[in-house]
Amino acid sequence: MAKRDYYDVLGVAKGADAAAIKKAYRQKAKELHPDRNSDNPNAEAQFKEANEAYEVLKDADKKAAYDRYGHAAFENGMGGGGQRGAHPGDFGSAFSDVFDDLFGDFMGGGRGRTGRGGAQRGNDLRYNLRINLEDAFAGLQKTINVPTAVGCGSCNGTGAEGGSEPQNCPTCNGMGKVRAQQGFFTVERTCPTCSGMGQTIKNPCNTCNGQGRVEKEKSLSVNIPAGVETGTRIRLAGEGEAGMRGGPTGDLYIFIEVNDHQLFERDNTNLYCRVPVSVATAALGGEIEVPTIDGGRSRVKVPEGSQSGRQMRLRGKGMPALRGGGSGDMFIELMVETPVKLTTRQKELLREFDTLSKDNNPQESNFFSSVKSFWDSMKG
Repeated sequence: MAKRDYYDVLGVAKGADAAAIKKAYRQKAKELHPDRNSDNPNAEAQFKEANEAYEVLKDADKKAAYDRYGHAAFENGMGGGGQRGAHPGDFGSAFSDVFDDLFGDFMGGGRGRTGRGGAQRGNDLRYNLRINLEDAFAGLQKTINVPTAVGCGSCNGTGAEGGSEPQNCPTCNGMGKVRAQQGFFTVERTCPTCSGMGQTIKNPCNTCNGQGRVEKEKSLSVNIPAGVETGTRIRLAGEGEAGMRGGPTGDLYIFIEVNDHQLFERDNTNLYCRVPVSVATAALGGEIEVPTIDGGRSRVKVPEGSQSGRQMRLRGKGMPALRGGGSGDMFIELMVETPVKLTTRQKELLREFDTLSKDNNPQESNFFSSVKSFWDSMKG
């Protein structure tokens, strides 16, 4: 069976530059990798074909020979000075060229954060901060103490003693990773000599033991905006752990938790509270004072004949919206209180009131009439 044109295999035009060829091969390798195509019996052959094409087209000399002679350039010693041409089974070096790009896709994660010079970004930190509902309403400035890792002052974060410089790791040549060919796959793992740093230190700093950072508690002033609620996250860029050997600093994330309040219950920007009222006020109507979250008091008019559970709204007396947009409302639920420890005179007045109220409460009269009719029917 005749071989397909290498450019067609990768899906690029003839004359494509090295960057375009590598990009096309990377896409093909992802699409055709056998691990992702277990149900396609042709995937392995197509994967090998793509590797064979890339093995030729990535090399300037081989590509020039192929452009001139086609597949014949690698037969009978032609091209490359009699050097053996690409073979369908020889694709280890081709796949390793894009292994860095594909590693995260195939293995489910990134390749670490070690950079040039062995520098490594510091970890992000989390700090849980509990505040009161009043603080969430008004906002506040708060100082917190965060245990973290900061840059070592003795070696200026390099990890090396006396101004000496780290050296490239002889095992991985500064890459922090080593590769090994195992049959069909190229396996990459962290360098055992430098632990992935890419460099070694012959004379480590006595203060930080070559880490370039030391443990320390850092004091920070945090601005808590008005309107935060439980679960709100505040990011402080560059306030996390210092990086290894002068690497960039991580971030600090502050997670807010608002304490429960004795009086108010919160639902987003709205507040709810229960307010006791006397029987007389509920029956006759009147005004009551209720506390508000800002520390003040508001006068509320209670309509005549109000029952327990009746709700009234105070507009704009709730919590502020975190990102603007005004404030929520405050909802008041009336709770009619039953008087206790009555005097003899109060009891007399209530009995008299109860007698006089029977004609004023048709619902109660209807209820007792229905009960009496029920029992009469049962007796009959």
